[in-house]
Amino acid sequence: MLNVGKLENGFVIDHIKAGKSMDIYKYLGLGKLDCCVAIIKNARSNKMGKKDIIKIDGGLDLVDLDILGFIDNNITINIIKDGEIVDKKTLSLPHTVTNVIKCKNPRCITQIEQELDHVFILTDEKEHIYRCKYCESKY
Repeated sequence: MLNVGKLENGFVIDHIKAGKSMDIYKYLGLGKLDCCVAIIKNARSNKMGKKDIIKIDGGLDLVDLDILGFIDNNITINIIKDGEIVDKKTLSLPHTVTNVIKCKNPRCITQIEQELDHVFILTDEKEHIYRCKYCESKY
């Protein structure tokens, strides 16, 4: 069994669907951070069978929780202080997502005006459907 060291201060992104940790790593820009980041892929889980986990040595202000909620709102965040879990956060689907995904409609204004933000708005929470703010194309 693989043993990853205990985190003294930071946070753990837990209950990530198996295989999705590298997407989260990319979306959150974790490669640009100047702190220790550990990725555990395909860890055994009683609840999920297999899951991924990301441990980050640093404050929660380093990541955008809305991006995590968009990727998978079943992810949990464990806040670690002095080696102990002091808080658990659950995520929800964000109402808007900005510059995380891009509109694929070739006639959308975001394809012409390159400096415009790509903004998607949650239109169906039950089905997790987001639509472009400008052309209403479905993501």
